[in-house]
Amino acid sequence: MTTSPEEAQPAAVPYGTPEAPRIAVRGEAHLEVDPEIARIGVTVLARGKDRRAALDDLTRRNTTVLDLVKTYGEAVERLETGAFSITPELKEKGRGERIQAYHGRVHITAELTDFTALGELTTRLADLDLTRVDGPWWSLRPDSPAHKRARQKAVKEAVQRAREYAEALGTTLAALVELADIGAEAPQPVRPGAPGGLMRSARAKGAEETDAAPLDLEPQRQRVYAQVNARFTMLPPQL
Repeated sequence: MTTSPEEAQPAAVPYGTPEAPRIAVRGEAHLEVDPEIARIGVTVLARGKDRRAALDDLTRRNTTVLDLVKTYGEAVERLETGAFSITPELKEKGRGERIQAYHGRVHITAELTDFTALGELTTRLADLDLTRVDGPWWSLRPDSPAHKRARQKAVKEAVQRAREYAEALGTTLAALVELADIGAEAPQPVRPGAPGGLMRSARAKGAEETDAAPLDLEPQRQRVYAQVNARFTMLPPQL
């Protein structure tokens, strides 16, 4: 009878053997670090009875916002324009599709790395006509060294925990069998994080023309979490 390669291989022994007992542990790490990026959202609005007038006002205000943000140079890491819309508003009364006004809207996102300039910029933006500011949302970069430190700390914690188990049995670790992120075998869907903070402000046309004092924004500490599963073999204990 012919034996297939799969049948010829010995079955896996997930729990080890008396000659090579296994230890399975979980390593965890929790860090709190300063944020690296602050993101703000700016919404520019315009309203007019004429489509062209509303569009012209929106274009002018949008340019004013972009020019203001760009004056902060390297403090602004990213500047992007998102959704744009011009929407007619119909009259509630009357016959037919009679337009009462046009509403324009442009959404802009800016990411800053200089938090000293953040308070001043958000205040100046909020002081512009028909301009709304949302944020800031604090975060780390995807390649932040904080993630590496958390993973390394989780691995060291797993090794230390396994070593303590082995010492409790009067023996020592022999070899690492497996090291895996939690969920690596069955990845879980990523859940978006909650905003780090929220500041909303808007100024209507005709408001008092005085310079507002810069906002004092305190960066929100970011929590970094890492988990690993680790399996080791150990020398046979004398029980």
